[in-house]
Amino acid sequence: MSSPRILIYLLRRDLRFADNPILHDISRSFQQSHHPFTHLLPVYVFAAQQIEVSGFLSSDSDRSPFPEARSNVAGFWRCGPHRARFLAESVWDVKKSLSDAGSGLEIRVGMAGQVIQEILDGFRQRSAEVVGVWMTNEEGVEEKREERDVRRAAEAAQAEFKLWTDEKYYIDEPEKLIGLSRDVPFRKPQELPDIFTTYRKQVEPLREAPRRSLQAPAKLPPLPESIPSQPAPFAIPNTLEEIIFSLNKPLKKTPDLSQSLQWPKNAQSAHPFHGGESQSHDRIRHLIKSGSMTTYKDTRNGMLGLDFSTKLSAWLALGCITARQIHEYLLQFEDGTTELGKGVHGYGKGENKGTAAVRFELLWRDYFRLATRKFGPRLFRVEGFKADRSISWKYPNRDKELQRQVTRFLEGTTGTGFIDASMRELFLTGYTSNRLRQNVASFLAKHLGIDWRIGAEWYETMLCDYDLSSNWGNWQYNAGVGNDPREARVFNPVKQAYDYDPKGEYVKNWVEELRPLDDPQVIFQPWKMSDGQKEELGLAGREWVEKPMKKIDFHVGKNSNGRGGGFGGRGRGNKSRGQGRRGQMDKARQVNGAH
Repeated sequence: MSSPRILIYLLRRDLRFADNPILHDISRSFQQSHHPFTHLLPVYVFAAQQIEVSGFLSSDSDRSPFPEARSNVAGFWRCGPHRARFLAESVWDVKKSLSDAGSGLEIRVGMAGQVIQEILDGFRQRSAEVVGVWMTNEEGVEEKREERDVRRAAEAAQAEFKLWTDEKYYIDEPEKLIGLSRDVPFRKPQELPDIFTTYRKQVEPLREAPRRSLQAPAKLPPLPESIPSQPAPFAIPNTLEEIIFSLNKPLKKTPDLSQSLQWPKNAQSAHPFHGGESQSHDRIRHLIKSGSMTTYKDTRNGMLGLDFSTKLSAWLALGCITARQIHEYLLQFEDGTTELGKGVHGYGKGENKGTAAVRFELLWRDYFRLATRKFGPRLFRVEGFKADRSISWKYPNRDKELQRQVTRFLEGTTGTGFIDASMRELFLTGYTSNRLRQNVASFLAKHLGIDWRIGAEWYETMLCDYDLSSNWGNWQYNAGVGNDPREARVFNPVKQAYDYDPKGEYVKNWVEELRPLDDPQVIFQPWKMSDGQKEELGLAGREWVEKPMKKIDFHVGKNSNGRGGGFGGRGRGNKSRGQGRRGQMDKARQVNGAH
């Protein structure tokens, strides 16, 4: 019997079985008469620099060898409970798919390079040959460091290292921008236009741009018979529930806003979804069958309910589904080639304004990923891509009053109803809408003048759909230091509330204390309550009612600067104009790519 030849596949944000270029190639090779490898070991690592892993310690007396996974500026946990759960579910879903195909998934905690080194050492001690270590590329400073460390470990063990292009985006670059690719029309990342509209025009028509997706593999090589175990002091649980518990265990430490933020009575989450490839496809099928894809452009500014936007961003961020798979679902509906969506308005009638708008949003995700590749570490600097050092940001690290302001911002007690509702929704559910993300970013950066990175880090902590490029790139954009910035762009959150929540239903859904009120002007600006109302509602003396962080100048019927905050909202800031004009749409940008 020949000795085993093992291929290691390190998964990161490619947590899917179908349309996976590595699994597609492995399956194809395994069907050949002469296999280049006999066994496959898929590995997923909960990366200690990005996710707190001390909950996986074997006992409470053990100490983690890694620093706590906290953000650089504000010291927040890098990954909060909502995304931790969604991530664990996504990992477990792909583990099941791999197992059903004859393979499996080994879960580890630590640093990727160190984990691979430990696995390679373990196989060497077993006299088992590892012929290769494969992984897909990702954008980001830490991600590139992981790729470097894994490469070094593989090459030191004389195993092939192969870094694949992960084809999860709308438009791929299979040649990694080495030479002119047939997908992206430029040779170097530095040639990416600083204006999205210019990039869009280079790759249109969008309906013809994506490549075909890859089928799910029918069969994969088996796992090695003997696999090195997770080294001490960590232990990997055997169930999804235990993994979620281990991820959440250390998160009970500060910052703890749970005492002040309780779930409002009868409030419903707009994002009650679970992670995983299977769930993502269920969601897309529902959106098509319900007609929500067709109406997307008209409803995407909603804030209450499940289907006003696609809410595919959390699955896209983890690679549970690819942009081109979404595109193919849309094509099938538009062309009427399957039964999915039959009878729904627009079925078989070609691209409509809703499906076109979804493609438009998918391209924005591509664009910010390429911007991360172009600008690198500047993504995380307060001066931004633009290297603008002229803004006098307020830094709370040594100012107790500013620290208190940041706490009020995080817990949703600023005294501005639209902002407070969004921050409470975010903390409790891991989600808040695109419209609100824009307002929150503008409020922190422009109205308060506080270091915008604090907001970006908090979104990284709390959002289910956190995506490095979309989140940081868009916070920069709204702070006026990013791509194509217009420094004068400021959202008026009171005006925005009147436009998009005219009866105050959203605000009252999450700010339960305001539910007895009927006057939108008071709902959006609680400091305008009469003394009698404050006493009646038990709000007299409440800091957020008596002393709002910012009194926004807006009154019904009064002309104010920048309808829609001056954003254009890609046709969203002014409900009566710009809906069909791409130039105006292109000028706007959402925070974190939520759609």
